[in-house]
Order: sequence, then C-alpha cells, then structure tokens
Amino acid sequence: MGMPSSEHVDVPVYLARLGLEHEPPSLGALFRLHAAHVERVPYEDFEVQLGRVTSLDPAVSFGRIAAGRGGYCYHLNGAFSALLTALGYQVTRHPGGAQMPGDPAGIHLNHLPLTVSGLAEAPETGWFVDVGLGDGIHEPIPLLEGEYKQGSLVFGMRASEVTPGGWRFDHDPQGSFLGMDFAPETAVMPDFAEKHVELSTSADSGFVRTLVLQRRDADGVDSLRALTLSRLPGGKAVLESPAEWWTAIEDVFGVPRAGFTGEEQDRLWRQAFAQHEHHLAAGSEILPSA
Repeated sequence: MGMPSSEHVDVPVYLARLGLEHEPPSLGALFRLHAAHVERVPYEDFEVQLGRVTSLDPAVSFGRIAAGRGGYCYHLNGAFSALLTALGYQVTRHPGGAQMPGDPAGIHLNHLPLTVSGLAEAPETGWFVDVGLGDGIHEPIPLLEGEYKQGSLVFGMRASEVTPGGWRFDHDPQGSFLGMDFAPETAVMPDFAEKHVELSTSADSGFVRTLVLQRRDADGVDSLRALTLSRLPGGKAVLESPAEWWTAIEDVFGVPRAGFTGEEQDRLWRQAFAQHEHHLAAGSEILPSA
C-alpha cells in the first residue's frame, strides 16, 4: 500500500472528466486545467469513512477520479501531477505540511503540494499548483511574495520560516486551516505512505472523525462536514434526511450515489449523522488535518 506502481493516466479520459480539450502547455492552459479540476473533482474522504486505506498510486487515484469521485491531497495532486507531466509540463512534487489551528508549522508530510516551472510566457517564474487543498486556491499562484485575491478569498505567499528555501502559503482567515509550508526538495509518492496510513486510520485524524466534501469555484467554496452543508461566502444548512443529504452530494459536489453499494450509502449516512450529533454535544466542529 502506498507504493506507486504507475504514473499512467488516460489523458483523453482525464480531460473529458475536466470538460477540456487537449492543448499544448501554456500559462493559460495551466490555469484552465487547475480551475476545472477544483470545480469538477471534489476533495473528499469517503474511502477513509468506509474504513479503506487507499493506494497512493496516481494511476489508481486517476481511476477513481475518472469514475466521478475525488480524494484528498495525495490522490488529487498525485493524479493531477501525472496528468500535467503527460501533457508536457515541468512538475515537481514537494514535501509539505498543512498547519491547523493550535498546531505548529512544519513539514509534517500531511500535504503534497506541486509547483510548475519552465512556462514559455514566464520562464523565470515558478507556480504554486494545488488541487488538493479543499477550500484552497482556484487558480495557480506565482512563487512571488505577495497577496492574491481569488473570488471571496485572499491568500498569501512568502518565504517559509520553517524550511530553508521553501515557501509558505497563508490561507484566508475564513479557510479551514492556517496555512501550508513546503520544502524546495522533490518528493516521491512513497514519502507520504506512512502519514497516509495515519490519516486514514488514526482515531485522532480529522478524516476519520469527520466526513468531508469540498468543491472550489471562482467565487467561493461549497463544503459538507457530516450533515452541515455550507457555502463560503454564504450560509449553512443541516441536511436532515438521507435523501436530502445524498441529493446535495450528487448535485453540489457531483459525486454519484450509484458509485456506492446500498450498505455503503447507509453506513456513510449513519456515520455522518453520528458525527453531527457528537459535534452538537461538544459545541465544536472537527476539521480535517490535510
């Protein structure tokens, strides 16, 4: 588990999933690929909720994406980086660390970020590319210190204070985490295997404790945590029946209910209901850690 066996993705199928045509590498094409990915491929932890530790093989992640599903950072950025490479982009995977409130910043390997370099329009500029942050960026951000507004969210990019030569992505204060640091070194998928198992199985993992779905668009973010459906900017609503809950999963996030057996559908609903009740009793909402 966790050892990639292939970097192969079916480019025409992947592009069809994103609703895009094939085009040569360019800054504009990269922006279109990134925006389409975060809009159409959800950040989700259903496999963890069903007790399954998934493969980190980008080809396996691609297969799940092609079937209408998503995943979290290792799956989404792993598959997306394989797609970009197949399209001719210069892509680098990096060791990263997402920082949650109350936790220290560091390269915890709970996140896999990407950079793209060598684009003809800006050959000296690298780009932060990340389709696995859930409520993160809608389009790539240049590796240049500054603030970047995308829709209702404002992000920061600056030199990292915890890893020499690395970068710090500061999330909007409305976001689900504080920020993310990543080192300049190249990472390979097995680097994340141990952390992936922990995030998939530990009782302390946000992915184990809370069912989560997120989808980014140009204006904001749709999120489902347990039974709470929210829109940023906007309001919240509690989905009080299995029918209402699954309708939102299909209509808002594009995840087909038919992709799960009847027993899996019932299990996911029961777990989300129990998590919602626990959150109400605790007076807090538990968020995922990567």
